[in-house]
Amino acid sequence: MDPATLTRRFADRPALIMGQTGETVTYAMLEERSLRLAQLFRARGLERGAVIAVFLENHPRFLEVVWAAHRAGLYYTTINSHLMGDEAAYIVRDCGAQLVVSSSALAAAATAMDIGDIDRLMIDGAAPGWEPYEDAIAAMPAEPIADEGAGDFMLYSSGTTGRPKGIKRPLTYAPLDAPEAYSMYEALGLTAGSVYLSPAPLYHAAPLAWTMASVRTGATVVVMERFDALDLLELVERHRVTHAQLVPTMFVRLLKLPEADRASHDVSSLQMVVHAAAPCPVQIKHQMIEWWGPIIYEYYSATEAYGATFITSEEWLAHPGSVGRPILGTPLILDDEGRELPVGADGVVWFEGGAPFEYHNDPAKTAEGRVGGRATVGDIGHLDADGYLYLTDRATFMIISGGVNIYPQEIEDVLITHPEVFDVAVIGVPNDDLGEEVKAVVQPVDPARAGADFEADLLAWCAGRLSTYKRPRSFDFVDELPRLDTGKLYKRMLIDRYRRDGHGVTILGPAQ
Repeated sequence: MDPATLTRRFADRPALIMGQTGETVTYAMLEERSLRLAQLFRARGLERGAVIAVFLENHPRFLEVVWAAHRAGLYYTTINSHLMGDEAAYIVRDCGAQLVVSSSALAAAATAMDIGDIDRLMIDGAAPGWEPYEDAIAAMPAEPIADEGAGDFMLYSSGTTGRPKGIKRPLTYAPLDAPEAYSMYEALGLTAGSVYLSPAPLYHAAPLAWTMASVRTGATVVVMERFDALDLLELVERHRVTHAQLVPTMFVRLLKLPEADRASHDVSSLQMVVHAAAPCPVQIKHQMIEWWGPIIYEYYSATEAYGATFITSEEWLAHPGSVGRPILGTPLILDDEGRELPVGADGVVWFEGGAPFEYHNDPAKTAEGRVGGRATVGDIGHLDADGYLYLTDRATFMIISGGVNIYPQEIEDVLITHPEVFDVAVIGVPNDDLGEEVKAVVQPVDPARAGADFEADLLAWCAGRLSTYKRPRSFDFVDELPRLDTGKLYKRMLIDRYRRDGHGVTILGPAQ
């Protein structure tokens, strides 16, 4: 539905509820605020195709900012709220933003940004050099701009494999009620009256897209300020949540809760839980389906929208470990020479027929990921005889030990199912004879378990589940692994640290 229809039908319905504070934004409030901000964009010279940057935590006014940019036909670049000033400034400069919105909670990083002479709006009180957001939009009329048309996000890669790059898709300026903008989400069951839970940061692609799609259908979105497994269960019960999108790390955290906590919360309102972002360990997904029922769906895609697959619980139980069959584009498994590989053989996952995209300001990277009508983000996987896709790992994280390719994801999937492992990352570290060897960096459930005895237990656990050459040769124990708020492991940080500092020493503390 278009914004005017939404407001007319659901004016007093909550469009957004903050999980921790309970602060509510109704559809009428969202419409008025986003209209005023869209007017401000035009008044400040931001025409269709211009870019704004959004440097906000999960905030009750986050949605109005991106919704205004969307209806004004702008690109909106949402920035990781945990970045330091210089890191955020790089993205603001690189994306070409003409205006940036931040909040007083991020004032230290926001004021440290060297971003030149662009408009700067700050919510909840303005720091020096910043304009009060509330005053700026209050001066604008709450009326539609004359040239409304759909914009799009231009998000930056997390930087887990290098310098972040903007992923830019062509704008269509489609009417705001165009069904193509949200038909996939309706097909997955979102309707007016649904309650969607967003447990991840809104600056990330999937939470942002799902939240906006939910609002376009007339649903209520419950936004968690930060993910906590027990809080998630409480919010599902309190708000009778019907839909949610999680990542496998969140499943692991939920399953690590004490049985009494899991059993004491009513999650029967859930109709569909979708997960993506990383391959889910088979045992973990089995346990989630046993707990919540066959309502767990999975898709595989990327911000580039170069292709996508989808799978239901029933299909997954028949094809455990798969991320589904294609719903956008045609998947191909190719070797390093671009030759198509047979069924069951691992290679680089490419798609034909997906959406066009480019990496902003990086034609070389664009050319590397797009060849002819094919595109890839460098994932490794294979297809089975029924056309189901299975992911193995990212090519950049593959370990080559004694000339043999080893995929860390398989080893991580084994270790995370150990009841005393809270989190784990597997990386390759230098070995004089083999080139690389397998190292596991483990966060124990109980930090006191870190040490030689626990290492022996983990080796025994791997012995019955992994081939000899895949088993870790060493373990390090840490208080916490470097994960983004999305649950995505910042593996590049670990790899760089071991290349810099060496390996083989047990670390009793967080990775730096």
